[in-house]
Amino acid sequence: MLCAVTFNRYGRLFYLDPGEFTPKVGQKVLVPTDDGPEVAECVWSAQWVSEETSGFPKMLGLADDGDIARDQQLRDRKAEAQVAAKKLIREHELPMKVVAVDHIDGASPQTTIYFTAPHRVDFRSLVRDLGATLKCRVELRQLSARDSARVQGGIGSCGRDLCCATFLTDFEPVTIRMAKDQDLPLNPLRISGACGRLMCCLKYEHPLYQDFQASAPAVGERVETDEGAGRVVAHSVPRDAVVVRLDADGSRKVCPKASVCGSRKLFAERYANSNPE
Repeated sequence: MLCAVTFNRYGRLFYLDPGEFTPKVGQKVLVPTDDGPEVAECVWSAQWVSEETSGFPKMLGLADDGDIARDQQLRDRKAEAQVAAKKLIREHELPMKVVAVDHIDGASPQTTIYFTAPHRVDFRSLVRDLGATLKCRVELRQLSARDSARVQGGIGSCGRDLCCATFLTDFEPVTIRMAKDQDLPLNPLRISGACGRLMCCLKYEHPLYQDFQASAPAVGERVETDEGAGRVVAHSVPRDAVVVRLDADGSRKVCPKASVCGSRKLFAERYANSNPE
């Protein structure tokens, strides 16, 4: 059994083993973290899955009124720290943008402020003023563009929640070559994500395009089809087909890749037929 929870509305999903509990969608639950139990909202009720679930963290239980009150107090503390940080950043005239705030209560409370900046920033005086204002230990961490998008979340050009804010755990290298191989427009506005970098989803289908191009006749290559000879003028990778302009009448025909005999294959067959063993 597995269920999914989130710490923030429309935030990243975390999967838990519900154990003996049966949380409903919208119900608050207790989740184990490195800093102790935290309150999260169930967005996917417990369901049976075929995969092994022993490696998933186990739910600690359902949150009661006391847990919810402590969670709200913690959220208020984060909001207070965010307001104070933005105010002091303006006063210090630093080129920083606050992205998120985390706070840990306890014997030695600590506030961590995540920010973005165009370059490295000397924020030592800012940390001192924040510590005096918030009356706790303060740590500032600079995030990259991709990490900033993951923390803030958002909607991609596909109309769905950002991959990095939902299920993507590791950022793998994405290159402009992937866009070229998929015959996508090289307009930065079309192939860039919310972070301003190349979209992570360019990598999802790239292996399919590589396999297709390795076995399909190239654009411009002469081929034989069921309706006669012609020349390849385009590829249709999702359909595993090529578009051929026939020599007979100049019409275009979409042919399955497996049914097209390219010039290289034709040459090999003719050579084999002319040199029988």
